[in-house]
Amino acid sequence: MMAESEPTRGMEDLDRLLRDTSRTFALAIPLLPGELRRSVTVAYLLFRIADTFEDSDSWSPDERIIALSEFAELLRHIDIDKANLLGRDWATRSPVHHAGYLELLERTGQVLEALAELPEPVRERIVHHTCRTADRMAVFVRQTGSDGQLRLGSVAELRDYCYAVAGIVGEMLTDLYLLECPGLETRAGDLRRWAPLFGEALQLVNILRDASADGLEGRSYVPARSNRAELFALAHADLGVAREYTDALRAGGAPSGVIAFNALPVELAEATLEVVEREGPGAKISREAVGEILMRVLGSCP
Repeated sequence: MMAESEPTRGMEDLDRLLRDTSRTFALAIPLLPGELRRSVTVAYLLFRIADTFEDSDSWSPDERIIALSEFAELLRHIDIDKANLLGRDWATRSPVHHAGYLELLERTGQVLEALAELPEPVRERIVHHTCRTADRMAVFVRQTGSDGQLRLGSVAELRDYCYAVAGIVGEMLTDLYLLECPGLETRAGDLRRWAPLFGEALQLVNILRDASADGLEGRSYVPARSNRAELFALAHADLGVAREYTDALRAGGAPSGVIAFNALPVELAEATLEVVEREGPGAKISREAVGEILMRVLGSCP
């Protein structure tokens, strides 16, 4: 029997880390074709590392800012040995209590090895956008109050936050699609314009769903001077843009897997927003509903 290749084993490890650190993206990323799936898996895991520092409920703001800076420097000058040392140190100091996130931190060096193996144009875009996010996350961590809590003061500030942690992800994914699917250049303008709002849509839904839990952990992303109806209206409008983005991919001849990858989180977010609007923060859609949405998306992207 032929021995399993190192790239195959490496991808299996990345897939397991993805499953242990994600819900929606663990369902969506496997829909992507070929090399794009590997690139987006690596990118997701890198963004998840940055998220883990930004979301830490046990490190001081200074510790989180230092870790974000160290992580960005690792990306700009890939050093696997240093990544292994820092990853073990980060995991040992436990910025969070999620076992999957802690293992991901410990395996930072492995994720950077996978990053280094990607084609240079792909690697450059992933590094560029991940560093942008890490730098902007640090700005928000600096706003943490003396009581250890982050409070966003306005809808404009909320949108800036959504851009930092999710809108940039949309921009990075758009860059990767354009690299892998040159035929999409005819729709590049629309895709680049709508990408940040696609990310904002998904982040807003998460914030509205998790408002109560975030409050218990010292984070208040819902501005005190905003009203619930205004934020739900913004989320609905952004999801409409996200649908236009997906339609532009379809019109530009994107592979069915790319269309499905984008359609699935939009469908899940719309269903989630509906139930949270009706039942309040903390409400979730059922596993059965998730399965039905997945089957519907797959059926519409043959």
